[in-house]
Amino acid sequence: MPAPELLPFFTDLCAIPSPPGQERAVADRVLAYLRGLGLEWDEDDAAAELGGTAGNLYSRLPATAKGSPIFLCAHLDTVPPEGPIEPVVEDGVVRNAAGTILGADDKAAVVVMLEATRRIVEGGRPHAGIELLFTPKEEVGLLGAAAFDHTRLRARIGYVYDQASPIGEVILGAPHQRSFLVSFRGRAAHAGMYPEEGRSAIAAAARAIADLRLGRLDDETSASVGVIHGGTARNIVPERCFFEAEARSHDERKLADLVEEMLEAFTFAATLADCAVEAEVRETYRGYRFRTDEPAVRLALAGIARAGIEPRTGFTGGAADANIFNERGLACVNLSNGMAQIHTPDEHIAVDDLERMVDVTLGLVDAARDAA
Repeated sequence: MPAPELLPFFTDLCAIPSPPGQERAVADRVLAYLRGLGLEWDEDDAAAELGGTAGNLYSRLPATAKGSPIFLCAHLDTVPPEGPIEPVVEDGVVRNAAGTILGADDKAAVVVMLEATRRIVEGGRPHAGIELLFTPKEEVGLLGAAAFDHTRLRARIGYVYDQASPIGEVILGAPHQRSFLVSFRGRAAHAGMYPEEGRSAIAAAARAIADLRLGRLDDETSASVGVIHGGTARNIVPERCFFEAEARSHDERKLADLVEEMLEAFTFAATLADCAVEAEVRETYRGYRFRTDEPAVRLALAGIARAGIEPRTGFTGGAADANIFNERGLACVNLSNGMAQIHTPDEHIAVDDLERMVDVTLGLVDAARDAA
C-alpha cells in the first residue's frame, strides 16, 4: 500500500484524539506507515509501565554511507482536547474548525519524519544511519522518553522537532524544572455557627500563593501555580486545600534559591493561619546548554542551511524529550517546526512549513552523511 500524502496524513492524524496515555490509534497509524515502507520496528513495554495504551515505537534504517548516524524523535500525544478535532485548510494554514487544539504539537513532527523517511527509502538516498523514535506521554512530564532504554540508540546525536517558532531556530538551551504538590491542612467547622473554631486551609493556601513571585522572574527563570482545589461545601470551614506549582530556570543556583523561597512562603502562610502544610518537591527534568561549535549544533545549522533557510539560535522556557536524552549523555537538539499557538484553540501550522521541515530533515540527513 502506498504511503499517504503528507497533508492528508497530517490532518488524519490530527483528527485522532491522543491525549497522554491514549495514543494507541495514532501509534497504530505510525506502525502501519513503517510497515508500508518495509521497515522493521518494535514497541517497548512503556504502556504497561506508565499505565497507557502505547509504548515507545522504534525503527532503524541501517547506514548506506559513511558519516554520523542520527536519531529523530517526536511524541505521539497531545494536550487533552476539550472537544472534537476537525482540521481544515484555510489560506494555506491548517487549523481546527471545532474550537480546541489542532495537535500539530507534535503530530507535525511525526508526519514530517515519516515523509522524509519515505523519500529516503524510496529514492535510495545515501545516509549514515537513521533511527526513529516516537514517544507517548510527553505532555505530562516527558514520561515516554524517560521510560525508553536509550542504550538502544546507536546514534549519539539526535533531533526533536518540538519548538513552536518559525522554522530555522536551533535551541541551544532549555531550563531545569521542579514541581510542587502542596497540601494545607486546617480544621473543619460550621462556617456560620462556629467559624472561630475552624482553620481555613484555603485561606492559608491563598496567602501562600499571594506571597509567591509568579510569572517571568528574569530572562532565565519563571514560576507558576497551575492547579488548586479544596474544601467540601460552602458552609464548612475547609480543612484541606491542595495546589500544584512549578519553578523553572536555566540557572541551577537560581532555581535552588527559588525553590527554597517558595517552601518558606508555604511554611510562613501555614503558621499564620494555624494550619499544617506538606510540600512534595520533585525534579521533573534537568536543563541543558549547547555551544554553537558542538557537532550536534553544527549539523543542525548545516542541515537547515541546505534546506535554503537562514538558521538562527535561541533558548526556550519549555521542555521536550531532548531534555531526557541530554541528561543521559546524548546530544539531542530541539528544532523549531513552524507550529504556532500550541495548546490553544488557535493552534495552527502552515502547509508550506510541513514541506519545509521535510526539506530540513533531508538536509540534516545529508549533513550527517557528509560529516567528517
